[in-house]
Amino acid sequence: MRTEQESAVEHDGGDRPTGEAVIVRAPTEARNPRTLDIDRVSALEVLRRINAEDATVPAAVEAALPDLARAVELGVAALEGGAAIHYFGAGTSGRIASQDAAELPPTYGVPPEWVRAHHAGGGTALIRAVEGIEDDWESGRADAAGITPGSLAVGLAASGRTPYVGGALEAARERSAATVLISANPGAPLADRVDVHVGMDTGAEVIAGSTRMKAGTAQKLALNAFSTAVMVRMGLTYSNLMVGVDATNGKLRGRVVTILAEAADADEEACARALTAAGGDTRTALVSLLAGVGAAEAGAALADARGRVRDALAALS
Repeated sequence: MRTEQESAVEHDGGDRPTGEAVIVRAPTEARNPRTLDIDRVSALEVLRRINAEDATVPAAVEAALPDLARAVELGVAALEGGAAIHYFGAGTSGRIASQDAAELPPTYGVPPEWVRAHHAGGGTALIRAVEGIEDDWESGRADAAGITPGSLAVGLAASGRTPYVGGALEAARERSAATVLISANPGAPLADRVDVHVGMDTGAEVIAGSTRMKAGTAQKLALNAFSTAVMVRMGLTYSNLMVGVDATNGKLRGRVVTILAEAADADEEACARALTAAGGDTRTALVSLLAGVGAAEAGAALADARGRVRDALAALS
């Protein structure tokens, strides 16, 4: 039996590992004194206990915001340098990462290559748990083999010790990428191997070790905030409006016209004309409306401003 030791596990040919047991010493594995009798109370009381524990998560995330801000700046630096952001996770952590990455292109109109998610076990593990794959350090290294210098690797692990994540972060460092760990363990074993550790102290779960609960919620909050802040800092919003979305179909065209009308305080017909003149590019249409210039001039100003609407407007004024 080992404690917090990392090594590959042996398998019997199936999904269940047969190697040596590993005792994980992490807050997420402890028993919660507030739920010791949870199996003896009513359904409503079970839900109240869960809800009460869930209510503690935002404060844990808030305490880690300074470190999360450092991670955001690393993400912006990676994208501005022409590199990418890579997420690595297993189980719940990997599924949260995959969801976050998948939703960025339709929300902000960015290329899917900007933020890529790598889940231990691949696509199969997204819908069916593949036990043991998270213990494979070399699998993490292999999934990070394509990382280029200047990229950012973000590892997600509730306990902060997942071997798959550790292997990926190790390989990323060797390739001159910046590294971030997002965990629910301030004392995460992998913390001293990354540039930034976002360690959120969510404490013991309602059900001991069920890290899809508070730890998972904290990781989702942190990762959603991270990616949103990166997109904002990259100039993909104007105020709190999504201006990176381009009008590629009728539904999106209607949404974009509404966004333009709100942002420019203009009537929808004028916004529709500006959008047509801009070839469906939301930011070009917005700069054109706000600065009172043609689409070509607005597009040129945006190119000089690296796509940032406010910077383009400042240059035109």
